[in-house]
Amino acid sequence: SMQCFPGLVLALSSLLGALALLQLSLYLRVPSRYGKHEERLCRPRGRLPARCAWFLQELPSFLVPALLLALRSPPRLEPLGCRLLCCLFCWHYFYRTFIYPFFTRGRPFPLQLLFFGMLFCIYNGFLQGYYLIYCAEYPNDWCTDIRFTSGLVLFLLGMGINIHSDLLLRQLRKPGEVTYKIPQGGLFTYVSGANYFGEIVEWFGFAIATWSLPAFAFAFFTLCCIGPRAYHHHRYYLKTFTDYPKSRKALIPFVF
Repeated sequence: SMQCFPGLVLALSSLLGALALLQLSLYLRVPSRYGKHEERLCRPRGRLPARCAWFLQELPSFLVPALLLALRSPPRLEPLGCRLLCCLFCWHYFYRTFIYPFFTRGRPFPLQLLFFGMLFCIYNGFLQGYYLIYCAEYPNDWCTDIRFTSGLVLFLLGMGINIHSDLLLRQLRKPGEVTYKIPQGGLFTYVSGANYFGEIVEWFGFAIATWSLPAFAFAFFTLCCIGPRAYHHHRYYLKTFTDYPKSRKALIPFVF
């Protein structure tokens, strides 16, 4: 049976924070080259259909914690950390793995980005799962603690925004279309990156609910990874569409 090594948790969390800063430095000025930011002259070599790519990329974030839970002896949903993991983290990645990919209408995805995405999902899936299943200790009344309740509300709010925004984006395209249009409705009324805003809120909610260093490191990574992408989406829309609403912000309503 595995056991908890706090030093390993600290090291992996610190590395995740460093990777977040690296992401921020790499993509704050220049967006990662896929989707609407792809080089126009780039040949479509080494790619997978978007549905297949998203499924393969997100799958480890669901499978790795599930495997860690199965390896736990005895294999039961105790302590509370295990239930938190199954109800929040795995819930998100069940949606991202088994539901979202089969509705997305994105362009073919570069294999290089898919490879790094899978590596990250294995890494983060192990870190979050290992900490919650083998290391986390919570008092019996943690479910009534303000950190858990407020974090849960933020998580559910963020997930709702994220799923609803994804739905609005899908509705912009008819089957087979790959052109980009101005998102409308929902939180897109106020921000260009409504789906990204929802996911950032979701993972900061998760971090507050679990009150753990790994979860806060992951929330920080999410902010540094998709925050700049929301900013570049915003700039793309402003340059591409002359009628794009000037009142919209990039990521945070009324602020940025």
